[in-house]
Amino acid sequence: MQNLLVQAWNYVFNHEVSPLRHIPDISTRHMILQILGWMWAVAFSVAIGSYALLPVSLIGHAALIAAATITVATYTAAANKPSLFKSYSGRGPGGEHE
Repeated sequence: MQNLLVQAWNYVFNHEVSPLRHIPDISTRHMILQILGWMWAVAFSVAIGSYALLPVSLIGHAALIAAATITVATYTAAANKPSLFKSYSGRGPGGEHE
């Protein structure tokens, strides 16, 4: 059951597994995922009849999608180019101030 949940999660949210992987531009993939997220927020809001809470639902979904996107981008950057996370404290290569 856990494996099924992981596969389902990856199919929806992992851009390398979902059908969005066929879109070559990653920013376009992100925009499509955002549009789908807004669509589902509206669909659920309408389905449960909470028209008054639609803006709250949209903001909540945007926050969750943004958090997931930032997490995926951070993990991807860490795996592919860890030098991006190198700490620069104003010191030279020898640890001394330049």
